[in-house]
Amino acid sequence: MSFDRLISGIIRTKNPTVAGLDPKLDFIPAYIKEQAYAQYGKTLEGAAEALFVFNKGLIDALCDIVPAVKPQAAYYEMYGYHGVHALYRTIAYAKEKGMFVITDAKRNDIGTTMEAYAKAHLGVTDVEGEQLEAFGADALTVNGYLGTDGIKPLTAICKSFDKGIFVLVKTSNPSSGELQDRTLDDGLSIYRTMGNMCEAWGEELMGAYGYSGVGAVVGATYPAQLGELRKALPHTFFLVPGYGAQGGGAADVAPAFDDKGLGAVINSSRGIMCAWKKEEGLAPEEYAQAARREAIRMRDEITSLVKIG
Repeated sequence: MSFDRLISGIIRTKNPTVAGLDPKLDFIPAYIKEQAYAQYGKTLEGAAEALFVFNKGLIDALCDIVPAVKPQAAYYEMYGYHGVHALYRTIAYAKEKGMFVITDAKRNDIGTTMEAYAKAHLGVTDVEGEQLEAFGADALTVNGYLGTDGIKPLTAICKSFDKGIFVLVKTSNPSSGELQDRTLDDGLSIYRTMGNMCEAWGEELMGAYGYSGVGAVVGATYPAQLGELRKALPHTFFLVPGYGAQGGGAADVAPAFDDKGLGAVINSSRGIMCAWKKEEGLAPEEYAQAARREAIRMRDEITSLVKIG
């Protein structure tokens, strides 16, 4: 299944990380923005062009050492259809460079509406008998709190097109416990219940490494729960946000991995994208090289505690 390709990339690069591509204009060096504005003006199109050029530089610098990227859809949608086109171009370019692409969109609906989301991001769209790929990501983040009605349309698409999903289980934000930590009548927390549902949803999507095509989002900011869920969900691959800017470190993410150093991919967004701002005296034109250095530092920090393979 889809996550076999991600796991193979992790083994090949010896790097269990994913670079989040959540660009803000403030993150982008002035020379890139100036070139985009010279061509398109200070418009939504100009901003979207700056986003794509910035992303392209990052992908070029990271593609041989980082197995995956994770563009967050909101940072593109805010620039309207031009931004959505930049998202499309970013996905296509990352895949061209051999990277696994996770679209972070947290979609949540049921029935035919969720099927439409699944076709848009993971499958194909039928246009009068022509089957066309709209975005073409390898995986999509989703909200499972509408229950099975919101997941089954996705798993059907995943099975047909060799794609995967990551379901929100225990998220990294400070207030996640307001709902997710509550205990149900059977004594299990809501996040543990959602994790168990991921195991069940993935039974028909098992891959060669023992993980299904239904993964879970579990935050680095809650290492105890991360360890609990790793033990409880042996077939569920984890996407782990919260490393770096949100406060999580290597020791916090270590419980996400199995005894082979697999089972999870750790996300860093601002830490990688904004690395160029933290190196004193660095020319803005070297932003991608700074991102590469930070990605290597992150990889080495995590793999000092987690041995892959």
